[in-house]
Amino acid sequence: MRRPCARCGPVRLAALAVLVLAWHGPGAPAPGPAGPAVPSGARGGPAERLLPEADLPPPAPRQFRAAWVATVANIDWPSRPGLTTREQQGEARALLDRARALGLNALVLQVRPAGDALYASRLEPWSEYLTGRQGQPPRPWWDPLAFWVREAHARGLELHAWFNPFRARHPTAKTPLAKPHLALRAPQAVKPYGELLWADPGDATARAQMLAVVEDVLRRYDIDGVHIDDYFYPYPILENGSELTFPDSEAYLRYLGEGGALPLPDWRRAHVDSLVRALHEKVRAVRPRVPVGISPFGLPRPDRRPPGVSGFSQYDKLFADVERWLHEGWLDYLAPQLYWPLASEGQPFVPLLQSWVQANVRGRHLWPGLFTSSVRPPAPVAGEGLGTTRSWPAREVLDQLAALAREPGASGHIHFSMVALLQDRDGLATQLQRGAYATPALVPATPWLDDRPPPPPRLARRADAALIEPGAGEAPARYAVWRRIDGAWRLAVHGPAERRVARERADAVVVAAVDRSGNLSERQAVRWP
Repeated sequence: MRRPCARCGPVRLAALAVLVLAWHGPGAPAPGPAGPAVPSGARGGPAERLLPEADLPPPAPRQFRAAWVATVANIDWPSRPGLTTREQQGEARALLDRARALGLNALVLQVRPAGDALYASRLEPWSEYLTGRQGQPPRPWWDPLAFWVREAHARGLELHAWFNPFRARHPTAKTPLAKPHLALRAPQAVKPYGELLWADPGDATARAQMLAVVEDVLRRYDIDGVHIDDYFYPYPILENGSELTFPDSEAYLRYLGEGGALPLPDWRRAHVDSLVRALHEKVRAVRPRVPVGISPFGLPRPDRRPPGVSGFSQYDKLFADVERWLHEGWLDYLAPQLYWPLASEGQPFVPLLQSWVQANVRGRHLWPGLFTSSVRPPAPVAGEGLGTTRSWPAREVLDQLAALAREPGASGHIHFSMVALLQDRDGLATQLQRGAYATPALVPATPWLDDRPPPPPRLARRADAALIEPGAGEAPARYAVWRRIDGAWRLAVHGPAERRVARERADAVVVAAVDRSGNLSERQAVRWP
């Protein structure tokens, strides 16, 4: 149920039909600090003018347009370990600039690839993918996550922090573990599995570590989302033609000896469920308006698949009961990895999309993941980090986006990964910029977290620009800005410090504040004669 807005009164109702245009001459005073812009007619200047409802800008499009920025194996950023601070920051700015220019509105940055940290942490060691050696801080010192948050917000982008929940060491790691890595502090909580180290989901210490890491980040960084991927129990590894057994039999036998009755698969799923539920509760307790996102493997559990769908079962192999998490409301957005072509036999894109829409009984955001890195350039990309035999033309991704646009139950998508867009493989980024992303979009609102609109901004008209000042109260996360040029409205999204709207050829500017949950304020306007 939507909560009433205590800040909204008769003025808001009137504003639904018309926008008051503040007419200020070059020498007229700017709006006062006490509230929204006041028509200059109220000060004895020109008479108050109203913009007819038919002339209002159209509503801003709503679509989550994001890309994962993978740090594990240096897939996306930084390009290699051990770069200087200046080089790392330069690469980060290039990714952020590209994301904004392309028309994305969010990035999902991997900050915990394998029990390590891409930020200053007392709980886990610095990642070797940043500095070249685990535990070694960057020199000169800087905090990458603080930098990414600040730079993303300055560009009007959301920055979601991506945590791998249980992987403790990746096969590409080259340097020794360093304190305070969990495998050194609590070795009983970490199990070897093939070439991996894995924090055992059945171990309470491993689950508590994950929750403590997330809480630490929430309390110290102004992130826009908490995001976990599909690594719960590890993907099975084949050894001599058989699946290698995850080494938790001792704990399971102890559980049975204490009177437990769950079969092994249900016992494992109970541990993963416990982590997902506790994560959701932790985020709600610490930062109630921050959404929790999960990106699971893209196939539903076998007994809930559409006809003709076959393949790997995360329910039976990763012990991830994603459908239950949706039913219980333990997440705010789901990004199932739909990493197959539209016409894939056994994994058809559209039926899989529709099956996740049907499973989304609580109406949470559905933002599928797309395997954009399968769009290949003519020659291999050196040092990309993620090997795959797939090779798609850009048209495949464009057609998948068109299919998503036709499905009302999906309101966005996430590209894996940013490197493919940065490289403009097969002209994909250029085609997105000119086509599907030609008009900017706001992230869909999340009313179950907060449905109260922020205070409207105040506008002052100058000869060559409109100047924005935030309204009293909640600071805006960004601004939606419409400029009318030759009778057509053009939308842009500004960061909170981008308060000058150049007039150029515009005869009117309309601005709304956007809060952290995607709510829009009343729109304010200025017009030039």
